[in-house]
Amino acid sequence: MSTYVYGITRASQPLPEQLGGIGEPALPVRTVRSGRVLALVSDAPAELKAKRRDLLAHQRVVIQAGAGGPVLPLRFGGVSPDDETVAAILGEHEISYLERLEALEGKDEYNVKATHDEQAVLYEVLSTHPELAARQQANRAAGGGSYDQRLEFGELMAKAVKEREMADALLIESALAPLAASLRRGPESGGWLANLSFLVERERREEFLEVVRALAEQHEHLQVQITGPLPAYSFADAN
Repeated sequence: MSTYVYGITRASQPLPEQLGGIGEPALPVRTVRSGRVLALVSDAPAELKAKRRDLLAHQRVVIQAGAGGPVLPLRFGGVSPDDETVAAILGEHEISYLERLEALEGKDEYNVKATHDEQAVLYEVLSTHPELAARQQANRAAGGGSYDQRLEFGELMAKAVKEREMADALLIESALAPLAASLRRGPESGGWLANLSFLVERERREEFLEVVRALAEQHEHLQVQITGPLPAYSFADAN
């Protein structure tokens, strides 16, 4: 039977006695060791699908194992032919895994996403671009303006909003990056102007969260969403 892999940690790290993994009923989690590292594994179900139950079970194993120290979490769906193959991979990359685990010691991942409040950012753009505010007033005075005038105004506003998105993304990153040990930029999708993952030392967590709150409070046109602490999925690979 194939082996499902949840994450990698130090062989010396204390782990919970019993962990329930993916599957229904939950498959028992065991360890595969090679040298100073081990992998948290279970049998792989015959059909592996990204069901909510199994996604949460995968996450739960990583979080519970991480209570005793750092874990290199694998993303959902990591399957190896068997335990022997897992052990061989652990042995081949032991030093690299240990270095990465050391880099994660005492740290958690936080994901920060931001977007604009649509109406608030339009007000913000007009308040900081008097020439656009003047065009808007002129169009209103002319009963809305001609088609070409409205089109031109819309294009100028869209350009100004895009520039504001770029400026706000830089604002968020520059405010939070100094408080983090590392930073990863997420894919530019989903309508977010910023999608950033930070690796934060636990002793700086409150300071980091306070700056996130201040960004949202001081910039009313920004909608900031933070998720964490999380297993360090974004930082599991070597730099």
